[in-house]
Amino acid sequence: MVQNIRVEATTTAPPSTVFALLKDPATWATWSAMDSAEVATPGPGEPLGVGSVRLHVRGRTRGYDEIVELVPDRRFSYVHLRPLPVRDYRGDVDLEPVGEGTRIVWSVQFRPKYPGTGWVWRAGIRRMLASMIAGLAEHAARAPSTGS
Repeated sequence: MVQNIRVEATTTAPPSTVFALLKDPATWATWSAMDSAEVATPGPGEPLGVGSVRLHVRGRTRGYDEIVELVPDRRFSYVHLRPLPVRDYRGDVDLEPVGEGTRIVWSVQFRPKYPGTGWVWRAGIRRMLASMIAGLAEHAARAPSTGS
């Protein structure tokens, strides 16, 4: 059964600032629970672009995500490659201008690898995303504006 998660936050930062933080894995440890994040495999046309694979480290857990869609200042999308026991995991972070700030909507869709475990993964991933989006919104509000 497909699991869907959606979390939202608003920041006073413009979409360009939020997008820049999402796109640059070096910033993730400053606003998320990740201990570190880096490019494991550069993208074919742009090192941080579509096709790049990110390595996210939290404690002893190492996760890999591939960037599948980038719409500057509007959308950041990725698929989870491993190690979570899920299938067809896709995350989309949509940015919408709101006044001088940004509405951030982080949506995830996945299917659990093992039947009956979807609710567990949905709850855990929702908690993680809520923490991440709050950290992103707060950090973006304090970051220098990148302009468009």
